[in-house]
Amino acid sequence: MRSVERAIEAIRAGEAVLIYDGEEREDEVDMVFPAWVATPDVIYTLRVEAGGLLCFATSSSITSALGIPWGDELLSTYGDLHLIARRRLRYRDRTAFTIWVNHMSVRTGVSDEDRSITVRRLDEVVRLAHSGELEGAKKLFSSEFQAPGHVPILAARSLRERRGHTEMSVTLFSAAGVRPSIVLAEMLSKGRVMSVAEARAYAEKKGLVMVTGKELMKWCEENEVCWSY
Repeated sequence: MRSVERAIEAIRAGEAVLIYDGEEREDEVDMVFPAWVATPDVIYTLRVEAGGLLCFATSSSITSALGIPWGDELLSTYGDLHLIARRRLRYRDRTAFTIWVNHMSVRTGVSDEDRSITVRRLDEVVRLAHSGELEGAKKLFSSEFQAPGHVPILAARSLRERRGHTEMSVTLFSAAGVRPSIVLAEMLSKGRVMSVAEARAYAEKKGLVMVTGKELMKWCEENEVCWSY
């Protein structure tokens, strides 16, 4: 699909892409940037023009290697919290959330400048892990971060297991041949999620690529890729 190929090119160029999961899931569009370009201006764009929860995303193979637990598994070990940790929203998927962090050098963790620092240092952790320097990645993560903080870390399962924005984002980055290091946020309108039509109009206005889950799945099947990372 041409939109997928254009999205891959945009990611390689450090540009934003929009990803629509599908009406059978959240029925939402996320704005996605490579984490290594997450300047304060990029964080501001995600906060103001997207508006949803700003998250850092990577692959579950990396979070597992770093010893980062799944959020629902962590909560399930604390008394009656297991009752809420095992519940699922209407699309029935397990959450992609792990833990929330701040970089130790930030002031409070919430400003555009602070979240830029946290995201870009998380990107350095992923860069090390992705390049095979796992011990260096573990040392950096354990020495430079504090939890809980203002940036949630999402972990992608296989696209065969879960077809959420986290998995679709990591799949696109894998197809682009770059490290799975992503900063993203849902696109919102006043009082509700942004419609697909509104998101398409935004993409056209800004010159951005928008990819749907169906397009990505078809591209993966045709190219026999994207099923593991």
